[in-house]
Amino acid sequence: MTSKPDRVVLIGVAGDSGCGKSTFLRRLMDLFGEEFMTVICLDDYHCLDRKQRKETGITALDPRANNFDLMYEQIKALKDGQSIMKPIYNHETGAIDPPELVEPNHIVVIEGLHPLYDERVRALIDFSVYFDISDEVKIAWKIQRDMAERGHRYEDVLAAINSRKPDFENYIQPQREFADIVLQVLPTNLIKDDKDRKVLRVRMLQREGKEGFTPAYLFDEGSTINWTPCGRKLTCSYPGMQLYYGSDVYYGRYVSVLEVDGQFDNLEEVIYVETHLSKTSTKYQGEMTHLLLQHREYPGSNNGTGLFQVLTGLKMREAYEILTATKAQVAVKV
Repeated sequence: MTSKPDRVVLIGVAGDSGCGKSTFLRRLMDLFGEEFMTVICLDDYHCLDRKQRKETGITALDPRANNFDLMYEQIKALKDGQSIMKPIYNHETGAIDPPELVEPNHIVVIEGLHPLYDERVRALIDFSVYFDISDEVKIAWKIQRDMAERGHRYEDVLAAINSRKPDFENYIQPQREFADIVLQVLPTNLIKDDKDRKVLRVRMLQREGKEGFTPAYLFDEGSTINWTPCGRKLTCSYPGMQLYYGSDVYYGRYVSVLEVDGQFDNLEEVIYVETHLSKTSTKYQGEMTHLLLQHREYPGSNNGTGLFQVLTGLKMREAYEILTATKAQVAVKV
């Protein structure tokens, strides 16, 4: 553990299971370092173990299976600089294990199904992201994984997705409204009737008007831009690549939207796209590309998913620096 933090910055990472949260957390580790950042999986606040959930028919997505009072008390204590005895949900056994000691850290990330569900917890969060995977892509990903790796039948995979759907739509999806950044993964617009879902359209919705957060933009802030990059500077096999930037209204709030449709054949060439983006919160020219190249094996590195995950991480780093600098200035004045 590094020195005791003057200010604990709390980051929320929300979304369904299998939507890219783990990859994003690894990217955050690159930016903040393992010593500087503590990750809390909110599954640890399940109050019903696997056996009890099976008996009652209550899923883990249902708020009744989770202890939000304890979650709020403990997250607040960490943010106030106090250590906690956090429960542990054992994913292998499905049981709730004895608690562990967690000390406050410079960055505390709460990730899982419900970081933005409880308004008390939500009020503690300094910066948040929601991973929003469209049904078509989610089904394709799950079928690919469960059939290829786990030998499940197509019908069973579909049944499992559909059984989760009501709870997902009631309790998880509505959290999108409260996120500072929403990363949407959608089917491509470049291929008509695409069934493979290998080429993706990824949108980054950035909340406008949040203190300490300046949305990134393409070419000209406030404009609407449709850009087809030069084929000589960016190698893109069929169906090519399209970028978009513009403004939109999302849950009644203005958002700045960046979009990448298509995939990168050569990650070194991402620098060409990066040079046309502004307000990326990088420390040096090419940092986004460098961070992508560092882990080209991560899922989504060759499309907008990786690019926007890196950009979201950079925005979180900047927010951390602004928040801690403000705290330091206040301390000096006092």
